[in-house]
Amino acid sequence: MERPGEKLKRIRERLKLTYRDVERASQQIAERRRSDEFAIALSRLADIENKRTVPTIYRIYTLSVVYRLDYQEVLRWYGVPTEQMVSDSLQVRLDETHLIHFKPESAANLPQALEQGIDLTQTTFLGHLGRGWGKLGLDFLNTADMRQHRYGFIGLDDWSMHPILRPGSMVLIDQNKRKIAAGGWASEVDRPIYFVEHRGGYACGWCALCGDRLIVEHHPASPAPPSIFQISDTDVIGQVAGVAMHLDSQKRRQARDPATPAPPPDL
Repeated sequence: MERPGEKLKRIRERLKLTYRDVERASQQIAERRRSDEFAIALSRLADIENKRTVPTIYRIYTLSVVYRLDYQEVLRWYGVPTEQMVSDSLQVRLDETHLIHFKPESAANLPQALEQGIDLTQTTFLGHLGRGWGKLGLDFLNTADMRQHRYGFIGLDDWSMHPILRPGSMVLIDQNKRKIAAGGWASEVDRPIYFVEHRGGYACGWCALCGDRLIVEHHPASPAPPSIFQISDTDVIGQVAGVAMHLDSQKRRQARDPATPAPPPDL
């Protein structure tokens, strides 16, 4: 298997660039970026190509620029699985509801069955869903212009909208729909759900305005009372436009089901 340094060397030679050429180009980039971190000395370039020396993120940037390479791809050569950032992040337990700042084209771990041509408009038995996970672009949630969307994650301890939004759900947020609707829905399923930032974090639920206050209402099945905030202390990120929920609740959440009594305290 070709080492990353060998790949870089092969590309440099294909471009007919000498060590000196790369050094000069790196110095120009360092000057434009106003940082010597981007510069690559002759000896350092030789070490990168021949001695398995791992370049810094700044030098990977420089080499990507000079060789016309995709920066993310070069990172993958060095064992950084950038395409797995979203899926890896979902394995890190965060109990608080929060925004996800990954780009829409990032890959996520989603049911493998979705990659097998299943017609999502039909009710389907996913008998082998629990056997494994595959990657799929987050834009499966919506085919609209992804530039107006962001993502949110419903915290593993956030039962406020269960069962409509289960803990551990990933939601697609339409930033163009930030105005709280006062009516126009026929049922709770049709009522708009909003993703809201407040001083203590984030909340996701039905919203209503009352004077200078914003009320985030929870699903009737939730034991938690509505959350009330000063409008000046909140920012409506947008309206939930899509949701991805993991169907294997035992693997995706460790939080206690609110319907299950808490164990007695240790004596």
